Amino acid sequence: MKIIDLILSANASLLRNKGRTALTIIAIFIGATTLSLTNGIGDGIKAYLTKQVGNLGNSSTLTITATTAKTNFRSSSGLVKYVPGQKKISSQGGGPNDSEQVALTQSDINKIAKVPNITSVQPTLTVAPDYIATVANPYAKYQFILNQTVGISRLDVSSGVNVNNNSSQYQVTLPISYLSSLGYNTSSSALNQEVTIGISNALGAQSTFVATIVGVQQKNLVGSTAAYANTDLFNALYGFQTTGLPTSTIDTYASIQAVFNPNLTTAQINKLKSTLAGLGYTAETIKDQVSTVFTVINAITYVFDGFAGITLVAAAFGIVNTLFMSVQERTKEIGLMKALGMGRRKIFALFSIEAVLIGFWGSILGIIFANFLGKIVNNLATKGFLKDFPGLNLLSFPAKASTIIVVGIMLIAFLAGTLPARRASRKDPIDALRYE
Repeated sequence: MKIIDLILSANASLLRNKGRTALTIIAIFIGATTLSLTNGIGDGIKAYLTKQVGNLGNSSTLTITATTAKTNFRSSSGLVKYVPGQKKISSQGGGPNDSEQVALTQSDINKIAKVPNITSVQPTLTVAPDYIATVANPYAKYQFILNQTVGISRLDVSSGVNVNNNSSQYQVTLPISYLSSLGYNTSSSALNQEVTIGISNALGAQSTFVATIVGVQQKNLVGSTAAYANTDLFNALYGFQTTGLPTSTIDTYASIQAVFNPNLTTAQINKLKSTLAGLGYTAETIKDQVSTVFTVINAITYVFDGFAGITLVAAAFGIVNTLFMSVQERTKEIGLMKALGMGRRKIFALFSIEAVLIGFWGSILGIIFANFLGKIVNNLATKGFLKDFPGLNLLSFPAKASTIIVVGIMLIAFLAGTLPARRASRKDPIDALRYE
């Protein structure tokens, strides 16, 4: 008997007792549906966050800080030893764990630039503007956050374009959440409009800079609260803000952005990080910085998968029970098949295939139903509480994940059917033919 004949025979055997088979398949169906939905939520959120991470930063950019970035001002044995020439910034006092951050300087930039596969190095600058206002209504002033575009490959803009770092024109992109406060009804109405940015320096003087809105950033879960300036605007703001500060203060940086060869493999990137670690630096890609978020999502998914797994274990006992009953009812049939020359292996294969078919149909129907529910939920969510997050599908069902679920459930079903199949294959043909 060929494998196709075994499959057809096994399928026909399952159809003999439709009620019992259907109940067993339903148990598998429930487990497969639950497993698909829990993984679908995780995959949907991770796919969206992956897209946003890609929008936030160039994948070939490292954020570099001093390895000793967080050092205790005090130690259990007294004071920490002074290191000549070492500068510190962002001192935080007033508590039992007072700490300071070791600053990076031009010498660090020069050292990092010499590392193989590093193509460019730029310090991370910070500015703290006083306000933003439209040129049309300069009296309505609002506090806001402004970031530089170092390491930014692209932003998810709903209208317009990203800032051009090669342009001498002062340019900004604004989050969509800023528009109503600034008096713009739509994203398109804000494009090419001018805004005034006010900023103060260390001497107490305030100056204004006029920039053009070239793009409006779509609302998203990551990085949606800050405006972004092109290089010329940001440098102008930073230059004015640091007027009056000592040179030693201006030339210290909390971190450095280093761009590496985008063709590097994962192993080569890890080696590059190790090289920088040997020089006293901690280097992280954008993905490294948000890995904790993905870890939390995976942990939650695993917990829900555990509940689905309990359902599948219960369903596996249902398969064992179904096949044991089938073996009992078909004792004479098994004896006849053996008398006609069917070997123990084929008898075992026949009942194992029945178990696998139960797993197959239950998992396929569960995944189809989960996809159907997913479309409904995604449609309702995008029109409801997720309407401000375009591109976010709460549930996503990648083909690879669905295939893994089907294969995994079929494997569980096969293992569950092993004992009944083994029992059937060991039946003595003479005793089986005498069975009443």
